Amino acid sequence: MQALWLENQKIAMRDISQPRKANEALIRIRRAGICSTDLELVKGYYPFTGVIGHEFVGEVIESSDPSWIGQRVVGVINVSCGVCEQCLNGRRSHCENRTVLGITNRDGVFAEYTTLPIENLHRVPASVPDEAAVFTEPLAAALEIQQQTQIRPTDRILLIGAGRLGQLIAQTLALTGCDLRVVARHAHQQKLLTERGIRSITENEIQPWRWDIVVAATGSSDGFNLARKAIRPRGTLVMKSTYKGDMTVNFSSIVVDELTIIGSRCGPFAPALRLLEKGEVDPAVLIAKRFRLSEAVKAFEEAAQPGMLKVLLEP
Repeated sequence: MQALWLENQKIAMRDISQPRKANEALIRIRRAGICSTDLELVKGYYPFTGVIGHEFVGEVIESSDPSWIGQRVVGVINVSCGVCEQCLNGRRSHCENRTVLGITNRDGVFAEYTTLPIENLHRVPASVPDEAAVFTEPLAAALEIQQQTQIRPTDRILLIGAGRLGQLIAQTLALTGCDLRVVARHAHQQKLLTERGIRSITENEIQPWRWDIVVAATGSSDGFNLARKAIRPRGTLVMKSTYKGDMTVNFSSIVVDELTIIGSRCGPFAPALRLLEKGEVDPAVLIAKRFRLSEAVKAFEEAAQPGMLKVLLEP
């Protein structure tokens, strides 16, 4: 099969064997999305060799359970062992032996086929088109914020970053009725927010020491520093980005201001699919460009452009 292969920070199309794993379903990829993690992997953010990609919607072709064959599915990207300390205590996404689709010790979805255990799969409702279903994984990540911290309608929330993930975070936070503002640098990002009734502001308009909850979703030290200045004492800072290398942080000020810092990563698929089924979020508006899988290298070049939203790969 065709696949996009990453090795030594270089990507190229390759013909590789169709995947086969015991006790896992074989899935034909219908749509796959390029995200910031994929772009950072190419830059060397984390050492990985193999097929990258983890955002997808596909169709089950082979399964030990016949009821899954022919089903449209999305998949949880962390594959856990079920027997380690973390798994036994309900923290399966932090499994000590986990593999991660297209990120850690497991080939991903920028290919014609992939495999996942049945327990990782979720059926896609018939009313949800592929163009929306492909966003399930990042939408679930956006919803994880609400799993981790209580958000009240009276909260003043600042979201820093209005890119691929930031737009989904904004749409989900807006459903809570909170007083939300989003820092969006690019005009097309601001336009998408305005169309959803979400207010954007500039960095210069941010009042320091005033915001109850600040979500940092830029992946840059500048974004973190901006978030740190904005958060009020005893406020909550949600880290919705990973950072390459180390950052210099004044932890004394964090202690003095008694801040709560929450690291936020993967999230729940079931509520994400319910939101898509009800039409309460519209991720498809984020699709900027589409490419055939055979054009994946070119697609990555486009996805890396500043301010670019979602680039999809299709068969």
